[in-house]
Amino acid sequence: MAIRYICRHCGTRIGSIDMLSADSVMMGLNLLSGEDRASMVSYEQNGDIQIKSICEDCQESLEKNPNLHQYDYLIH
Repeated sequence: MAIRYICRHCGTRIGSIDMLSADSVMMGLNLLSGEDRASMVSYEQNGDIQIKSICEDCQESLEKNPNLHQYDYLIH
C-alpha cells in the first residue's frame, strides 16, 4: 500500500509513503470534517490512498497573489 500526496492545484506529486498498513487515526484523517475528507482523500482499487494537499510552489503563488484562490488549477 502506498500513500501518495499530490498538489490539488497543479497536480504535482509531492511525495509518497510505502506502508504495509495504515489507518485513518494513524494518518490523522479522522481529524478532517466529512466534507474535507471527501474532497482530499481518495482510495484506489489497489489499496493505495491519494491525498490532495498543496505544494510549496502553489502555496508561494497563493501567498503572493491572493486573487488566485478563485482558480481550481494553477500553472507555474
